[in-house]
Amino acid sequence: MAALKLHGFFNSSASYRVRIALGLKGLPWEHVGVNIRTGVQNGAGYKALNPAGLVPTLEDGSARITQSLAIIDYLERLQPAPRLVPEGGTERNRVLEIASLIACDIHPLNNLRVLKTLTGSLGVSDAQKNDWYLNWITQGFDALEAWLSDEGDFCVGDAPTLADCCLVPQVANAQRMKVDLSAYPRILRINDQCLRLAAFADAAPNRQPDFVAG
Repeated sequence: MAALKLHGFFNSSASYRVRIALGLKGLPWEHVGVNIRTGVQNGAGYKALNPAGLVPTLEDGSARITQSLAIIDYLERLQPAPRLVPEGGTERNRVLEIASLIACDIHPLNNLRVLKTLTGSLGVSDAQKNDWYLNWITQGFDALEAWLSDEGDFCVGDAPTLADCCLVPQVANAQRMKVDLSAYPRILRINDQCLRLAAFADAAPNRQPDFVAG
Protein backbone atom coordinates (compact mmCIF):
# COMPACT_ATOMS: atom_id res chain seq x y z
CA MET A 1 0.00 0.00 0.00
CA ALA A 2 1.36 3.42 -0.95
CA ALA A 3 1.84 5.77 1.97
CA LEU A 4 -0.98 8.17 2.69
CA LYS A 5 -0.13 11.88 2.77
CA LEU A 6 -1.34 13.85 5.76
CA HIS A 7 -1.14 17.62 5.38
CA GLY A 8 -1.18 18.98 8.90
CA PHE A 9 0.48 21.01 11.61
CA PHE A 10 2.26 19.58 14.62
CA ASN A 11 0.20 21.57 17.12
CA SER A 12 -3.18 21.19 15.44
CA SER A 13 -5.39 19.01 17.60
CA ALA A 14 -7.41 17.98 14.53
CA SER A 15 -4.20 16.78 12.85
CA TYR A 16 -3.17 15.12 16.13
CA ARG A 17 -6.42 13.09 16.18
CA VAL A 18 -5.75 11.75 12.72
CA ARG A 19 -2.12 10.90 13.53
CA ILE A 20 -3.31 8.81 16.48
CA ALA A 21 -5.86 7.01 14.30
CA LEU A 22 -3.22 6.27 11.65
CA GLY A 23 -0.99 4.82 14.34
CA LEU A 24 -3.73 2.68 15.82
CA LYS A 25 -4.58 1.37 12.36
CA GLY A 26 -0.91 0.69 11.60
CA LEU A 27 -1.15 2.53 8.29
CA PRO A 28 1.96 3.99 6.64
CA TRP A 29 1.75 7.72 6.07
CA GLU A 30 3.81 10.71 5.05
CA HIS A 31 3.79 13.99 6.94
CA VAL A 32 3.39 17.20 4.92
CA GLY A 33 3.75 20.25 7.15
CA VAL A 34 1.35 23.19 6.80
CA ASN A 35 2.39 26.04 9.07
CA ILE A 36 -0.89 27.56 10.19
CA ARG A 37 0.93 30.09 12.35
CA THR A 38 2.43 31.77 9.28
CA GLY A 39 -0.71 31.44 7.16
CA VAL A 40 0.39 28.75 4.71
CA GLN A 41 -3.13 27.30 4.88
CA ASN A 42 -4.51 30.47 3.31
CA GLY A 43 -2.21 30.39 0.29
CA ALA A 44 -3.42 29.50 -3.17
CA GLY A 45 -1.40 26.30 -3.27
CA TYR A 46 -2.93 24.78 -0.16
CA LYS A 47 -6.42 26.12 -0.90
CA ALA A 48 -6.33 24.29 -4.22
CA LEU A 49 -6.04 21.16 -2.10
CA ASN A 50 -8.45 22.21 0.65
CA PRO A 51 -10.66 25.23 -0.17
CA ALA A 52 -11.58 25.62 3.51
CA GLY A 53 -7.97 26.48 4.30
CA LEU A 54 -7.91 24.19 7.33
CA VAL A 55 -5.80 21.25 8.47
CA PRO A 56 -5.66 18.36 8.19
CA THR A 57 -6.12 17.12 4.64
CA LEU A 58 -5.53 13.48 3.76
CA GLU A 59 -4.42 12.44 0.28
CA ASP A 60 -4.81 8.84 -0.82
CA GLY A 61 -3.97 8.74 -4.50
CA SER A 62 -6.58 10.91 -6.19
CA ALA A 63 -8.79 10.98 -3.07
CA ARG A 64 -8.64 14.08 -0.88
CA ILE A 65 -10.46 14.09 2.43
CA THR A 66 -10.73 17.04 4.79
CA GLN A 67 -12.10 17.37 8.34
CA SER A 68 -10.56 15.09 10.94
CA LEU A 69 -13.67 13.02 11.73
CA ALA A 70 -14.33 12.43 8.03
CA ILE A 71 -10.71 11.38 7.57
CA ILE A 72 -10.91 8.93 10.47
CA ASP A 73 -14.13 7.52 9.04
CA TYR A 74 -12.27 7.01 5.76
CA LEU A 75 -9.45 5.23 7.60
CA GLU A 76 -12.02 3.07 9.37
CA ARG A 77 -13.25 1.85 5.98
CA LEU A 78 -9.77 1.59 4.50
CA GLN A 79 -8.48 -0.52 7.40
CA PRO A 80 -11.41 -1.88 9.46
CA ALA A 81 -9.28 -3.37 12.24
CA PRO A 82 -8.91 -2.34 14.91
CA ARG A 83 -12.28 -0.60 14.97
CA LEU A 84 -12.27 2.91 16.35
CA VAL A 85 -16.06 3.23 16.37
CA PRO A 86 -18.00 0.22 17.70
CA GLU A 87 -20.43 -1.26 15.20
CA GLY A 88 -23.49 -0.75 17.36
CA GLY A 89 -25.06 -0.54 20.79
CA THR A 90 -24.55 1.86 23.66
CA GLU A 91 -20.77 1.86 23.23
CA ARG A 92 -21.09 3.26 19.70
CA ASN A 93 -23.42 5.96 20.99
CA ARG A 94 -21.02 6.99 23.74
CA VAL A 95 -17.95 7.02 21.48
CA LEU A 96 -19.71 9.31 19.01
CA GLU A 97 -21.06 11.51 21.83
CA ILE A 98 -17.58 12.05 23.25
CA ALA A 99 -15.95 12.61 19.87
CA SER A 100 -18.65 15.12 18.91
CA LEU A 101 -18.45 16.93 22.25
CA ILE A 102 -14.73 17.50 21.76
CA ALA A 103 -14.53 17.99 17.99
CA CYS A 104 -17.76 19.99 17.54
CA ASP A 105 -18.37 21.80 20.85
CA ILE A 106 -15.04 22.41 22.58
CA HIS A 107 -12.38 22.58 19.87
CA PRO A 108 -14.03 24.94 17.34
CA LEU A 109 -14.48 27.64 20.00
CA ASN A 110 -10.88 27.39 21.19
CA ASN A 111 -8.88 26.81 18.03
CA LEU A 112 -6.14 29.10 16.73
CA ARG A 113 -8.18 31.12 14.25
CA VAL A 114 -10.85 31.91 16.87
CA LEU A 115 -8.29 32.93 19.49
CA LYS A 116 -6.50 35.11 16.91
CA THR A 117 -9.78 36.79 16.01
CA LEU A 118 -10.50 37.50 19.66
CA THR A 119 -7.16 39.21 20.26
CA GLY A 120 -7.00 40.72 16.78
CA SER A 121 -10.02 42.37 15.19
CA LEU A 122 -12.14 42.12 18.36
CA GLY A 123 -9.46 43.65 20.57
CA VAL A 124 -9.83 41.17 23.43
CA SER A 125 -7.03 41.17 26.01
CA ASP A 126 -4.91 38.09 26.66
CA ALA A 127 -6.58 37.70 30.05
CA GLN A 128 -10.04 37.81 28.47
CA LYS A 129 -8.93 35.33 25.79
CA ASN A 130 -7.76 32.94 28.50
CA ASP A 131 -11.09 33.34 30.31
CA TRP A 132 -12.86 32.50 27.03
CA TYR A 133 -10.76 29.37 26.62
CA LEU A 134 -11.29 28.30 30.24
CA ASN A 135 -15.06 28.75 29.99
CA TRP A 136 -15.48 26.39 27.05
CA ILE A 137 -12.97 23.79 28.19
CA THR A 138 -14.64 23.72 31.62
CA GLN A 139 -18.14 23.29 30.22
CA GLY A 140 -16.98 20.50 27.92
CA PHE A 141 -14.78 18.67 30.41
CA ASP A 142 -17.46 18.86 33.12
CA ALA A 143 -19.78 16.89 30.82
CA LEU A 144 -17.06 14.52 29.67
CA GLU A 145 -15.91 13.70 33.20
CA ALA A 146 -19.48 12.74 34.10
CA TRP A 147 -19.66 10.33 31.14
CA LEU A 148 -16.47 8.48 32.05
CA SER A 149 -16.10 5.54 34.42
CA ASP A 150 -13.96 5.48 37.55
CA GLU A 151 -12.22 2.42 36.12
CA GLY A 152 -10.65 1.42 32.83
CA ASP A 153 -7.84 2.67 30.64
CA PHE A 154 -9.97 4.18 27.86
CA CYS A 155 -13.01 6.37 27.35
CA VAL A 156 -15.28 3.52 26.25
CA GLY A 157 -14.62 -0.21 26.50
CA ASP A 158 -11.28 -1.95 26.85
CA ALA A 159 -9.49 -0.60 23.75
CA PRO A 160 -8.79 2.84 22.26
CA THR A 161 -11.57 4.36 20.16
CA LEU A 162 -12.31 7.55 18.29
CA ALA A 163 -13.19 9.06 21.67
CA ASP A 164 -9.61 8.61 22.89
CA CYS A 165 -8.24 9.95 19.59
CA CYS A 166 -10.14 13.16 20.32
CA LEU A 167 -9.54 13.29 24.07
CA VAL A 168 -5.73 13.21 24.16
CA PRO A 169 -5.17 16.21 21.84
CA GLN A 170 -7.77 18.23 23.74
CA VAL A 171 -6.03 17.51 27.05
CA ALA A 172 -2.73 18.55 25.47
CA ASN A 173 -4.30 21.83 24.36
CA ALA A 174 -5.66 22.50 27.84
CA GLN A 175 -2.30 21.75 29.42
CA ARG A 176 -0.55 24.06 26.95
CA MET A 177 -2.96 26.81 28.01
CA LYS A 178 -2.08 26.02 31.65
CA VAL A 179 -5.62 25.00 32.60
CA ASP A 180 -5.87 23.34 36.02
CA LEU A 181 -7.31 19.91 35.25
CA SER A 182 -7.24 18.54 38.79
CA ALA A 183 -11.06 18.50 38.85
CA TYR A 184 -11.01 15.84 36.11
CA PRO A 185 -9.31 12.72 37.52
CA ARG A 186 -11.05 10.37 35.08
CA ILE A 187 -9.94 12.41 32.08
CA LEU A 188 -6.37 12.59 33.38
CA ARG A 189 -6.25 8.86 34.14
CA ILE A 190 -7.37 7.93 30.63
CA ASN A 191 -5.05 10.47 29.03
CA ASP A 192 -2.07 9.08 30.94
CA GLN A 193 -2.95 5.49 30.01
CA CYS A 194 -3.35 6.37 26.34
CA LEU A 195 0.03 8.09 26.23
CA ARG A 196 1.67 4.81 27.24
CA LEU A 197 0.70 3.38 23.86
CA ALA A 198 3.03 3.93 20.91
CA ALA A 199 0.25 5.19 18.62
CA PHE A 200 -0.48 8.05 21.01
CA ALA A 201 3.12 8.78 22.00
CA ASP A 202 4.35 8.84 18.40
CA ALA A 203 1.54 11.23 17.39
CA ALA A 204 2.49 13.84 20.00
CA PRO A 205 3.29 17.32 18.68
CA ASN A 206 6.92 17.22 19.80
CA ARG A 207 7.50 14.03 17.80
CA GLN A 208 6.53 15.61 14.46
CA PRO A 209 9.01 16.77 11.78
CA ASP A 210 7.64 20.32 11.78
CA PHE A 211 7.73 20.72 15.58
CA VAL A 212 8.88 24.12 16.81
CA ALA A 213 9.32 24.77 20.52
CA GLY A 214 7.50 27.67 22.10
